[in-house]
Amino acid sequence: MADGPFDLTAEQRALAELARQVAEERVAPRAAAIEEEDRFPEDLRRLFGELELMGLGIPETYGGGGAGLLAVCLVIEELARVSAAASLIVADHELGLLPVLLGASEEQKRAWLPEIASGRRLMAFALTEPEAGSDAAHLAMRAERRGDRYVLNGTKRFITHGNVADSLTVFASTDPEKGSKGITCFLVDRETPGLKVTKLERKMGLHGSPTAELSFQEVEVPVENRIGEEGQGFRIAMATLDHSRPGIAAQALGIAQGALDQAVAYARQRRQFGRPIGDFQAIQFMIADMAIGVESARYLTYKAATVVEEADAGRADWQLANRFSSMAKTYASDVAMRVTTDAVQIFGGYGYVADYPVERMMRDAKITQIYEGTNQIQRLVIARSYLG
Repeated sequence: MADGPFDLTAEQRALAELARQVAEERVAPRAAAIEEEDRFPEDLRRLFGELELMGLGIPETYGGGGAGLLAVCLVIEELARVSAAASLIVADHELGLLPVLLGASEEQKRAWLPEIASGRRLMAFALTEPEAGSDAAHLAMRAERRGDRYVLNGTKRFITHGNVADSLTVFASTDPEKGSKGITCFLVDRETPGLKVTKLERKMGLHGSPTAELSFQEVEVPVENRIGEEGQGFRIAMATLDHSRPGIAAQALGIAQGALDQAVAYARQRRQFGRPIGDFQAIQFMIADMAIGVESARYLTYKAATVVEEADAGRADWQLANRFSSMAKTYASDVAMRVTTDAVQIFGGYGYVADYPVERMMRDAKITQIYEGTNQIQRLVIARSYLG
C-alpha cells in the first residue's frame, strides 16, 4: 500500500499497516534464510494464523475476518515486498479455500470454513495436470462414484503447497464425454490413503514455497466432500480464478515495490565517478519508469479487487470483473518482471549475486506471468471480453 489517495477504509489501512509491520519485523529478517534453505516456513504460517491473516476473505459468519478481497490483496502486497514465498502462504491458502466459499453448501461451509479461516487447516488448489495447464477443461483425472464415495485416479502437477497443505480442492472428471461440463470439485484431505507426493519441483524462484506433483491411486472421497453438483467443477474453478487473480496481481505488485525500494536506496548510497549514481540521468529515468509502472499496477490491482467484490454483491457485471481480474494479473506481473530486471541493472554486478535481494525478486517475479493463467491466455480473455 502506497501513501497515495486511494479510497481505502480505515480497516483496510489498518490491515495493510499490520501486514507491513509483520513483513518488516518478522518476515524480512527470515527472507534470505527461506531462500537459502528452500523449506516451507511453518513458523510464518502459524504466525499469520495467530494474526488472523489467513481468513480475511471469509465472512464473519464462518469464522473469518469478513474484510473482503481488497484487504486480502493489501496483505499479500505488503508481504511480497520482502518475500514472495511468504506472501504465497496467504495467497495460495486463499486460492485453495475459494472453491469452498464459492461452491459449497451452507452445511459444508459451516463445517469446514471456521478451521480454514483460523489457518489451522492449510488449503491448496489442485487443478493443473501434466497435459492440462492452460487447457484446464480437458482433465485426465477421473472420479468414479461407487456407492457413498467417489474414487479418484490420476496425477496433478505444479500444485503449490501440495505437500504441506492439510486439504486440497481437487478437480476431476466424473463424465469425460461431457468435457468441461463433466468436471467435478472435491475437498480431499492430504493424508487420505492413496494420495502420494511423487515429486517436488526444483524451481527458478519461489524457494521456500514447495510445488508438488501428486498421485491419486484409488483415493476414496466421501460424497459429502463433493463441492457443488456433478459437472459444476469447471464453473467453480473459473470463478475461483476470477477471484484469485487480483491476489497474484498484488503479489507481483509487492515484488515490484520491493525491488523499487531496493533500487532507490542503492542509487542514493552507491557512488561512482565521485557522486551517487542516483545523480545520473540514466538512473533517474530508469527509476521514474519503474515508479510509473508500480503505481499504475497498484491502481489497476485495487480496481480489479473492488470490481470483483462489487460483482459478488450484484453491483457489477461479471464480465467486467473477469476483464479487470485478467488485466490486473497481466499488467502487474509484466511490470514486476520489468521493474525487477531494471533493479538488477541498477545494482550492476552486485545485482547479479545473492548478497542482495533483487536477483531473488527477479526470479520470483517471473512466475507471476505464468501461474493462475499465463499472460498470453489472459490477453485472449481480455480481448474476447471486448469482441464477444
